[in-house]
Amino acid sequence: MAVKNKNTYTVYDDHTVGTVEVADEVLCAIAAIAATEVEGVDSLAGGITHEKAPKAGMRALSRGVKVEVNEGTIAVRLIVIMKYGYNIPDTTLKVQEKVKSSLEEMTDFQVSDVSVSVADVQVDTAAK
Repeated sequence: MAVKNKNTYTVYDDHTVGTVEVADEVLCAIAAIAATEVEGVDSLAGGITHEKAPKAGMRALSRGVKVEVNEGTIAVRLIVIMKYGYNIPDTTLKVQEKVKSSLEEMTDFQVSDVSVSVADVQVDTAAK
């Protein structure tokens, strides 16, 4: 069970070794990086692309992502910018699956919901 303490959540608590906590921003960063790895996603609402993600700070990564944690269960809301020409239902399903699996593998929390909103479509002007 996750315990909220100042925007951190207990991932592991072994009284003989210690406690591991994860901040909201870390959960947002995991979701953001996972979403931008999906082909067809141009960026998140905050302008984070797959190429910019490794260099972006926590605050920048968390733009366009909202997480809510309740008793060890995570609900995620993402706002994405799609690349023109990609099927929106197929791509957003891949985003949902990738975000869910990344968060569950990295935190051992269950992900109850990954909601994706498509805010815009980006045309690749360099291809012309």
